[in-house]
Amino acid sequence: MGNLDGRIAIVTGAGAGIGAACARELARRGAIVVVSDINASAAQRVAAEITSTGGNATSSMTDVREPEALVALVKQTVSERGRLDIAVNNAGISAEQLPIADLTPELWRKTLDINIDGVFFSMRAEIPAMIVGGGGSIINMGSILSSIAWPNAAAYTTSKHAVLGMTRSAALDYASVGIRVNAVGPGFVSTDLVRNALSPEVFNELASMHPIGRMGSPDDVAKLVAFLASDDSANITGGYQVTDGGFSIR
Repeated sequence: MGNLDGRIAIVTGAGAGIGAACARELARRGAIVVVSDINASAAQRVAAEITSTGGNATSSMTDVREPEALVALVKQTVSERGRLDIAVNNAGISAEQLPIADLTPELWRKTLDINIDGVFFSMRAEIPAMIVGGGGSIINMGSILSSIAWPNAAAYTTSKHAVLGMTRSAALDYASVGIRVNAVGPGFVSTDLVRNALSPEVFNELASMHPIGRMGSPDDVAKLVAFLASDDSANITGGYQVTDGGFSIR
């Protein structure tokens, strides 16, 4: 028995990395998970992995830049499962590392479209279903760059600061109807994407910047998300919970 038995959850950007880890962890704790990703085959693979190990998951191809696609995703989930209890708004991208004056309008807009608008469109679709169901827990994927800055990362930093502000506003707006909204702030996380993008020297240098001596893992983030999804965090809303191995306190 898990502490999320029978809860209905949607995880966006769940085809790989942190999102996939969140989907697996929620399912491991008993949730029924909709694995959503813009990459349909990736979402299908994660859902199949979950079901093959005894969990309950289905997949959906959804582009978080499309508000009506998110409305359709939530409507289908409620139609098939009866309600929506948990939403992990994880879909996002990293921007090309450039100083702000060198960012093209296209790069700037793409980052904000996915990282800010995607979270807004997701919550806009999820919250009405949670109100009808009597409440729920929303976890938005922020970053340590929701509260600090990093060189040559203006678009990403701006987007993740915005996610934190949006989270706090939504928490105030919907606390009275039983919806909790929190943000998670991972530090550098050792995903396949990060490991493949960095040389071993740069990877090790970044890992050494974390006081605990390593980067976080997707599972580190997923366990925090699962805690915020559960009743164990019933008194937490509007929070910004960091999981960064001490990176942001140096």
